[in-house]
Amino acid sequence: MDSGVFNIILEYINVVFLLFTSALFTVFTAMTYLSTRSSLHYRKKNSFVDLSKIMASPLAPSITIIAPAYNEELTIVENIRSLLSLKYVNYEVMVVNDGSKDDTLKKMIEAYDLVKIEKEIDPNWPCKPIRGVYKSSKRVFSKLTVIDKENGGKSDALNTGMRLSENKYIGCIDVDCLLVPDALLHVVKSFFQRSKKRVIAVGGVIRIANSCKISGGALEEIRLPKNWLARFQLLEYTRSFLLGRMAWGRIDSLLIISGAFGFFDREIALEAGGYDTNTVGEDMEIVFRMRRYMHERREAYTVEYIPDPLCWTEVPESIKILVNQRDRWARGNLETLFKHKDMFFNSRFGRLGLISYPYWFFYEWLAPILEFVGLISVLFFYYLGILNWDFFIALTFAVYTFSIMFSFYAILWEVYSYNQYKKTKDILTLMLFALIEPFVFHPIISFSAIRGNYKKLFRINSGWGAIGRKGFSKA
Repeated sequence: MDSGVFNIILEYINVVFLLFTSALFTVFTAMTYLSTRSSLHYRKKNSFVDLSKIMASPLAPSITIIAPAYNEELTIVENIRSLLSLKYVNYEVMVVNDGSKDDTLKKMIEAYDLVKIEKEIDPNWPCKPIRGVYKSSKRVFSKLTVIDKENGGKSDALNTGMRLSENKYIGCIDVDCLLVPDALLHVVKSFFQRSKKRVIAVGGVIRIANSCKISGGALEEIRLPKNWLARFQLLEYTRSFLLGRMAWGRIDSLLIISGAFGFFDREIALEAGGYDTNTVGEDMEIVFRMRRYMHERREAYTVEYIPDPLCWTEVPESIKILVNQRDRWARGNLETLFKHKDMFFNSRFGRLGLISYPYWFFYEWLAPILEFVGLISVLFFYYLGILNWDFFIALTFAVYTFSIMFSFYAILWEVYSYNQYKKTKDILTLMLFALIEPFVFHPIISFSAIRGNYKKLFRINSGWGAIGRKGFSKA
């Protein structure tokens, strides 16, 4: 093959990467505009809402908070105490002990005086066997229910809680997440603020609690994470939740609700089949499933998104745990996209099939693969001595500059809208991390995505993997 053919191939590759990059610039600029408009609209609309009226109303709908627990003996007592402290009238905390091998169940029994009760359970339910249902003998803990079952994974635990619950709405959270006291009031308000469409799910912003001052299950002081990896994730979460998902919520095309903070219409969730136990991306897949169910029934519906900082969680502080987490996310993303592949550019699903699914396909799944292919191509063409240095430098500079501008805007918009980090030093630190993120943090995330896709495509068995959290008590 002569050099002329190589040059033609190189030109085609240049065109593909230029078009892909231009498309991403356009999409992210549109997302910035939509999220800004949505945030301003949300702030204006909710400035007139009195949440105390919802709390005091005897008509407030019932909610069950389902929190799967597996080997959480170090933090389970404090985490439950936090959930029992929420400001709401009619709610239940249901902790599902998913076959823990440590003293998680024992700690709960001792701390909350739990006793086993009789509960009618359908033996035909597609979930692992339930070993016992517990309630507290003390009236002050009457909102707490503990389900002890054999290990079946997070999805199986959530399905168990969903079926045992008798309330109108369910909240599926991570047991070690910290909800602010009025979180349920915001959730209920979101379920009822639409008059013409049925709200089937409500998601929200996830904030990072690493290094924050937390006492007795309550957030006392918000602090910038001390760990360098957690700081990069804070920057990433700010972009993703405050700009990205806010924009998708604006056009009613949100396809994922974080497993750490998601609330659902129980009836629709059950009729759609509940959580898929054969995927590690259950939080994304259930939204796909519920949306598909409503589309097929041709019913007007929507998925709401709350930008208020209602949920705080701990993120990985080691590269190994972070890579395992993002590896799992990549596998879950690919599983969900493949399972619902008939939505791809399918007008029958409206904007979900024509906008949302293609975005997830091209950006969330294909982009890391293209980055990897691009890196290999650059090294290959450099070795052959035919690399177009002018084009390579110009494209790299454009991508870097745009990513910095997007990160800076996310940081400044957070300061304007919620101002969680009030120290100037903290803001400047985040901006510094934004400058070096493309060279330090982004390669780790891209490697994790490639590894996850490789495992899934070549059917390498790999489950959830351990997160290895420290717990809020040590923050």
